[in-house]
Amino acid sequence: MASRLPTEPPRGMRDILPAEAELRDAAAETILAVYRRHGFRRIETPALESLSLLTGGGGGENEKLIFKVLKRGDKLDVAAAVTEADLADLGLRFDLTVPLARYYAQNHAKLPDPLRAVQLGPVWRAERPQRGRYRQFTQCDIDILGVASEIAEIELILATTEALGALGLEGLTVRINDRRLLTAMAAWCGFAPERHGSVFITLDKWDKLSPEEIRRELAEAGHPAPAIARMLDLYATAAPASLSAVQRQLGNPTAEGAFAALERILGAVGAAAAGRFRIDFDPTLVRGMGYYTGPIFEIRSSSFAAGSIAGGGRYDGMIGRMLGRAVPATGFSIGFERVVDILGRAEGGAGRDDKRLAFLFEDGAQELGGVLRAAQALRGQGYLVALERQTRSPGAQRAALEKQGYHGVATVGPDGRADVHWFADRALRRSGSRT
Repeated sequence: MASRLPTEPPRGMRDILPAEAELRDAAAETILAVYRRHGFRRIETPALESLSLLTGGGGGENEKLIFKVLKRGDKLDVAAAVTEADLADLGLRFDLTVPLARYYAQNHAKLPDPLRAVQLGPVWRAERPQRGRYRQFTQCDIDILGVASEIAEIELILATTEALGALGLEGLTVRINDRRLLTAMAAWCGFAPERHGSVFITLDKWDKLSPEEIRRELAEAGHPAPAIARMLDLYATAAPASLSAVQRQLGNPTAEGAFAALERILGAVGAAAAGRFRIDFDPTLVRGMGYYTGPIFEIRSSSFAAGSIAGGGRYDGMIGRMLGRAVPATGFSIGFERVVDILGRAEGGAGRDDKRLAFLFEDGAQELGGVLRAAQALRGQGYLVALERQTRSPGAQRAALEKQGYHGVATVGPDGRADVHWFADRALRRSGSRT
């Protein structure tokens, strides 16, 4: 007897049922509408990219999590393979930023300057699956390419906080730092310049590990004890801290550009926020991606206590390595899965629609043209209408429809118009409406 085919998705991936899919669609529409109002234009890149691009040094720890794709046909010679590179040449993208850089290098002659791009799509990381963390998930990014001024960061922060606010998320706080400032702090502590990347990988866990755990991880990575002690002392006094206090403590003239950029962003965004959200300098903010070169930022919400819901930063060096000339770039990514999870738990969250109707008809006993005309008239008024064959148990059928998310039922009246009946416990409590 043949074995059954698997019915579960691959480990770390999941099926999305209709109610959540509708919630995700509504959230995406809300976010994209805000970004369009800010001048961002939708683009798309392939799910697959060259492994040489994905492993080019910009993805940080995520480069270890790439789903690699075997070569095909004559290109795949397993017997002659010596290294992994002989077997695989493509990989699934682990974020949307690295593909965007390749996209711009390929298409820059046909793109506006500056480019304000928005992307929404799946990415893949071969990490250990756990609650709320999947191997396939959706990212939503906006990026500005071609603007060296901090006005780009200001635009990104204002657009993203507006998008999150439009979804109903509350208590938003923007945290901001600068990778140049982090480099100055690491140098001040005494870490070897060529080891700064390793230091930042550990510091990126500052809000997850205790200071003693940070000390132990840095020591195990081979960093000198005096530098580790000085860094922990610096961070113990730096958070919370004012930008000017850290500037006085470091006294590093090479970091003046970072301080000036942060001061301008904090001032402009703080004034524009008008109480809708907060923006704070946070010297402990790192961001794990290796491609960041300037200001970095994250957003937290009182609706989600487990971490940030959006993050990004400036990555001026990435496109230049492909194009052969410098192109300033900065971007912001919304943690779409986290946002959907928040909305799914919130009463009346985005994606809930009070105009969903099931149009009931007796199969074979009614003239189908009249049913279709009445249903179409309701759709023309903005209702979401699905045709449902009427069963012999109207009470049970209506209970089942309500459980599926319908807010009422409609039938064809004697005059050929629709009779609409809303379920009693819904916000719309009309009975016998006609159209």
